[in-house]
Amino acid sequence: MSFRNNRTSSINAKRRSEYRLFISHSWSYSDEYERMVDLLDNANYLKYKNYSIPSEKEIDADTDEELEESLREGQIKPSSVVVVLAGLYSTYSDWIGKEIRIAEEENKPILGVEPWGSDRTSNYVERHSDKMVGWNTNSVVDGIRDLAP
Repeated sequence: MSFRNNRTSSINAKRRSEYRLFISHSWSYSDEYERMVDLLDNANYLKYKNYSIPSEKEIDADTDEELEESLREGQIKPSSVVVVLAGLYSTYSDWIGKEIRIAEEENKPILGVEPWGSDRTSNYVERHSDKMVGWNTNSVVDGIRDLAP
């Protein structure tokens, strides 16, 4: 059985009162991140806590190792679902790749979200996601609910 299948096989039908989300994104493409936060903020019947790191709240770390450890312990480990925006830039982003790797190591389900208004998606994100959804409120919320333990 693959590592990813172990993560999804432990998912149960119980619904949470609040979802803890880490939204992986590139600061260079922060407009997509902001649109996703707006989508989640305006979703009916979804209460969530955002464990993401907006650019104005950058982690204070001296090395990549310190940054990765802070990301693991403070953002990804406490999250119930890791949401990855699957724009083509995700394929080439070292940090998005690290965030996906950490999520897999921590047994966190990964929800890939196809880019808003685009026909092209990151194959890397598709390969590592437990579920891929389109960029619309119902699909994203249902994906979060389906994957959250």
